[in-house]
Amino acid sequence: MMSRGETMVETGMYKGSLTALVTPMDTDGRIDFGVATKLIERQIKAGTSGLVPAGTTGESPTLSHEEHGQIIAHCVETSNGRVPVMAGAGSNSTSEAVQMAKHAHSVGANSLLVVVPYYNKPTQEGLYRHFMTIADATPLPMYLYCIPGRSVVDLTPETLGRLGEHQNIVGVKDATANMARPIAVRRNVKKPLNQLSGDDNTVVSFLAAGGDGCIGVTSNVVPDLCAQMHAAWNEGRVQDAIALQDRLSPLHDAMFMESNPGPVKYAMSRLGLCTATLRLPLVEPQDATRKAIDAALRSLDLLD
Repeated sequence: MMSRGETMVETGMYKGSLTALVTPMDTDGRIDFGVATKLIERQIKAGTSGLVPAGTTGESPTLSHEEHGQIIAHCVETSNGRVPVMAGAGSNSTSEAVQMAKHAHSVGANSLLVVVPYYNKPTQEGLYRHFMTIADATPLPMYLYCIPGRSVVDLTPETLGRLGEHQNIVGVKDATANMARPIAVRRNVKKPLNQLSGDDNTVVSFLAAGGDGCIGVTSNVVPDLCAQMHAAWNEGRVQDAIALQDRLSPLHDAMFMESNPGPVKYAMSRLGLCTATLRLPLVEPQDATRKAIDAALRSLDLLD
């Protein structure tokens, strides 16, 4: 565990609650950087350990290349070294991901998050070559994002073992919700690998299996409660962490009733943090989802 005053930038290891940031938009779909600044400040004040801009939660599939770069640069500038920035740099085109990685490095991001290529279904050998090529492109620490629910293809622990031989590949964001995965990864990777959950609802179980933290969606809504849960775990207050996880569970469930980030943007709009605006093909949540989100917010005393 990090000592008091020691940053993750210094240790090279992420712990606690990191937030996969939404990209706030005007009602006409343009990025609202003024609101983005306020959201980043809110995250830092609440105790969030790291910021992850321009990922799937940030609607990266519908951002232009220029917008993607602007979002990363804005997050780095706004956070100003107070918390580390893990830049989304994933694509199903290796050359495109390399360019994103180089840009993130040029504007001062602390690390990269690179998702398993979606739609084109590479083999494990294809994944190996894809990630190795990107890892060679910059000196930045790189995190591999495994989310079979969106990419279809799994990044197996065996392939992670091969990839872990690259000095720049230092961690993984695991959204498989498989609680045996951290154990299998440790068995296959021949060095300490920073393991971060990508599934809000199973975070405490992931930590108990040897994980280090979480890159979450719910922390866009309640960054303070998510940070407190991780602090409780890291301080050995296991029952407090479990109690917070139980309290947050209805909101976690509601966040994934429909495709992310539709629900989380709606929840944030209900708290006056940003609009619920999404870019097509994503649309606003249906009525049943909105009601579930409202109920979850009320259970946390965030709505009347």
